[in-house]
Amino acid sequence: MLKELKYLLFILTIALFIFLILQYYFSDDNKKKSFRAFEQNDKKIIVYSKKLMLLENDTNDIIEYVEKTIDKNKKNYNFWELINDNQ
Repeated sequence: MLKELKYLLFILTIALFIFLILQYYFSDDNKKKSFRAFEQNDKKIIVYSKKLMLLENDTNDIIEYVEKTIDKNKKNYNFWELINDNQ
């Protein structure tokens, strides 16, 4: 009997906890606070983005492409051909 009462108390405590959490989460007060926080963050982002310095792009023509030299004596290997030859 005592064991069942203990389990009932646990279940009621958990149910009460979940009910109070959901009640606060869906309350108008919480929605207003979260909306204000989002709005303040948006304003801060706009202010900080206006203060940022723009750096000049210095990465033009950094990569040099080298054409493959054609050597008739050199054999070209492909990965799948090497696997198939060993079988």
